[in-house]
Amino acid sequence: MKGASTINSVVVLLVGAAAGGLGVFIWMQPRHVAEQHPDACCPSEGLGASYAGEKTDHDEHCVELSDEAIQAAGIETAEAGGGEIEETLKLPAEIVLDADRVAHIVPRVPGIVRRVDKFLGDKVEAGEVMAVLESRELAEAKAAFLAAQQRSSLAQAHLKSAESLHAKKIMPDLEFLAVRKEAAGAEIELQTTENKLHALGVPHSQCEKLAEEGDTLAMYELRAPFAGTVVAKHCSLGEVVSDQTDFFVLADLSRVWANVTVYPHDLGRVALGQKVNLRAGELAADGEVAYLSPTVSEKTRTGTARVVVANSDGRWRPGTFATAAIVISRVDVPVVVANEAIQKIENKPVVFVAKEGEFVACPVEVGRSSATHTEIRSGLSAGESYVVKGAFVLKAELGKGTGGHEH
Repeated sequence: MKGASTINSVVVLLVGAAAGGLGVFIWMQPRHVAEQHPDACCPSEGLGASYAGEKTDHDEHCVELSDEAIQAAGIETAEAGGGEIEETLKLPAEIVLDADRVAHIVPRVPGIVRRVDKFLGDKVEAGEVMAVLESRELAEAKAAFLAAQQRSSLAQAHLKSAESLHAKKIMPDLEFLAVRKEAAGAEIELQTTENKLHALGVPHSQCEKLAEEGDTLAMYELRAPFAGTVVAKHCSLGEVVSDQTDFFVLADLSRVWANVTVYPHDLGRVALGQKVNLRAGELAADGEVAYLSPTVSEKTRTGTARVVVANSDGRWRPGTFATAAIVISRVDVPVVVANEAIQKIENKPVVFVAKEGEFVACPVEVGRSSATHTEIRSGLSAGESYVVKGAFVLKAELGKGTGGHEH
């Protein structure tokens, strides 16, 4: 009896073990099946169990939002489709003054600074007075002109009288010729002194009114040659200056240059006329390569590509560093999305796809990218509706750890 009881116990244990193994097999089978048939958009690898076919009402990679919440978050969707990707070459750049629109204001005479009207950052109009000097040299030149003007006037009056006497045969020919010579010499002296004043910056209209200036003959006005902004100032009240002193640096900031550093191995890929996108923080501007240096720098062994940037609002400040994306080729691809649509979850790129009232974070394989769009090689098909704006809001919802559902 004891042997029979032992045999029965062994049979029961074997049957129980078999049943338990079958139970384990049955319990494991759904996950095994799910791994064999994962969601087409959301593969399981690296993005949690919800991508392995175990999707529940609180799937951690799906977000449900009400229409009001979607509108408040600024979420917008678009249909994925083909497009053109611009292959770009990103290089460092620096914003500098447009050298063709910079003026160094230098006085044409030495003197003493009696008045300073413009300072750093001031905007000036063309012809506006920026500073006033008191110059002995200018006063002497003006006095010489006034004296020559008087001598010329007297010589012309003498010549007129001599012409009348010579016509009446009262004045001999030799004496008349002497009077004519004197008048011509006075006229030459007048022209010489006036030309000297022109060289010192005194216009002809002002020369005609010098007799009315009186005590202001020595005053020299430094005027702006064009409209611009004062970017440098090197003078102060009472300072003695020469005709080589750089008083002001005036720049027209309505247009600036972006000097792009081109490394030797990239010089063959950059050409005149190529489209360029410039970015410096939140600033962005489009332009094209307007100049490419024919030589490389001896110090840096790099070339320079220049982009002319419109700057009417003054946001692009010279001295700012920027990144230049030079378009070197264009290619058509089947599926492209806006760059802001791509987010990263667990350090892998995803795109939020709108599916049956939910936004599902679908992992994607990205390809070539431009400044605005990126190629999608797999994970998103043409025609699918994806979140083009506000994807970062959906990512934040997932990060709350509540499954991203509104309650």
